[in-house]
Formats: sequence, C-alpha cells, structure tokens
Amino acid sequence: MQRILLADDEPDILEISRIALQTVGGYEVAVCESGAGFLKLLPEFKPDLVIIDALMPDMNGLEVLSRMRLVDEFRETPAVFLTGLVLDRDLRDLRASGAEAVITKPFDPMKLPQRIDDIWKAKDDG
Repeated sequence: MQRILLADDEPDILEISRIALQTVGGYEVAVCESGAGFLKLLPEFKPDLVIIDALMPDMNGLEVLSRMRLVDEFRETPAVFLTGLVLDRDLRDLRASGAEAVITKPFDPMKLPQRIDDIWKAKDDG
C-alpha cells in the first residue's frame, strides 16, 4: 500500500482529503497541520508521495519541500502542492520547485485519489 503524507493547516481539508485518499484511493495516509509537524513525521512515516499546503503559518510549502529534499532518502519523493494561490507567478514558482503537480483550492476531494493515481502513472511512464 502506497503511503502519503499530507500537510495542511486547515483541519477540514486534512480530514476530508485523508478520508478520500484512504477510502476511495486505498492509500495509507498520515496528516499534520504544520511544516514542522511534516518534517518531524517524515522520517517516521516514510511516505511514497507528499502533499503540502503552499501556505502554512510556520513555514511555507516551498520551504518544507526544500528541507525535505535535503534528506537523501526523500530527495526523489514525488511532491504535490495544494494551494489557494491563483496568481500566475505563484503557480509558476510552485511548479518550478520540482513538484509533480499543483492542485488549486477549492478542489473536489473525491477526485483527489484519481489525481494522485494520474501523477504516479505519469511519473512511472516518464
């Protein structure tokens, strides 16, 4: 079973995304509400893919991803950003970070597992 670590400071998004990814997608999911919590849980949970909110109070998603990439074990772990940002330059910066995808909020949580499946398939085909 593939493992996903999801970080978002909005508890409702965490819960509904976790339920959809587990129930519909069949993934094992761990969640946290901050960048610091993400970095602490990362080596314990050992995710196959991470989903990171671009804007969290303690550190932004780009900073979280850059810190994750410093750890050899997670240098190649696929990453997806969730964001409420809609300005072209913000989306461009997120895409330029090396993330596999950027999912804008609001999103349909029931479609999230299929989006993640598609991301994995594209990575495998690439």
